[in-house]
Amino acid sequence: MPEFPPLQNDLILRTARGEATERTPVWMMRQAGRYLPEYQAVRAEHSFFEVVGTPELAATVTLQPIDRFPLDAAIIFSDILVVPQALGLEVEMVSGKGPHFPDPIASPDDLDRLVTPDVDDALGHVFAALTRTRHDLDGRVPLIGFAGAPWTLMAYMIEGGGSKTYNAARKWLYAHPDAARRLLQTITDVVVDYLIGQVEAGAQLLQVFDSWAGLLGPQMFRKFLFPFLEQIADRVKDACPEVPLIVFAKGAHHALDSLADTAYDVISLDWTMDPQAASLLVGDRAVLQGNLDPCALYADPDAIDREVQHMLAGFGPQRHIANLGHGMHPTHDPEHARAFIDAVHRHSEQMRAV
Repeated sequence: MPEFPPLQNDLILRTARGEATERTPVWMMRQAGRYLPEYQAVRAEHSFFEVVGTPELAATVTLQPIDRFPLDAAIIFSDILVVPQALGLEVEMVSGKGPHFPDPIASPDDLDRLVTPDVDDALGHVFAALTRTRHDLDGRVPLIGFAGAPWTLMAYMIEGGGSKTYNAARKWLYAHPDAARRLLQTITDVVVDYLIGQVEAGAQLLQVFDSWAGLLGPQMFRKFLFPFLEQIADRVKDACPEVPLIVFAKGAHHALDSLADTAYDVISLDWTMDPQAASLLVGDRAVLQGNLDPCALYADPDAIDREVQHMLAGFGPQRHIANLGHGMHPTHDPEHARAFIDAVHRHSEQMRAV
């Protein structure tokens, strides 16, 4: 593993491990991206996947919000769909539409089209971006790596892009359950190697994004989603026991209790989940992360301040990483992001002083 500058702010690492801290750490999903004018300037000259695939550009974009805001963590600029790309599928990022797979997985026979990648070769650009970014951060804050969860990646690979219902992917769970499990295991194996490789490249925390977990009911979640999420946590922890793991199963209210009994250190909540109820259910089994409604950042700074106070009161003064309940929106005002971050710092310090 490369040698890196000493860490100056380990607040989020200590919180993720369940230690008492002097204030609540804060970062934002999609904190590097479209709402920042400096990111738009980069994108005016480079395509999305060109930025993702060029370590120098990915590192530059990752550091943009760190240079602008007093955040407690950076998250590498990449995309969850680099894993389907590594498996041999073509992925395009279409302006105004989002991800598009020109030739998605249509039937179980199409699984034979997938390749078994050499992760270092297929995803080496992400590893190089992590290492460069870790050096460029110069120890200011920890660096988060991430991957998409198997079900969410499967949903994109079968649906061919974004969808409100992902009916084609969900159909597989009923019509082709064995093939679905085969695909999920194939994705899981790559995700595990990918996450371990990110740690070796410099990532200090890892988050697994299951953006479409809420599309499955409890029974299907237990059969097709949970075993692979659990497997990822177990295998990555075996290889990297010192690195905290975060799981974000968006919309899966019913899964909190089960997720709290896995090797994930932190469970991220979306904005529809009640922090107080989640805290009571999870107890000391995991740290919680979240969960301000991203649309709250369209409010004026005074209203954002009040929303943050309410959120922090729900989670309590310890064992909480402040974040949004999902990612930043392209039309957010950067100064409203600053208001969110500053409010977390100010009110969490006040809570601890009481």
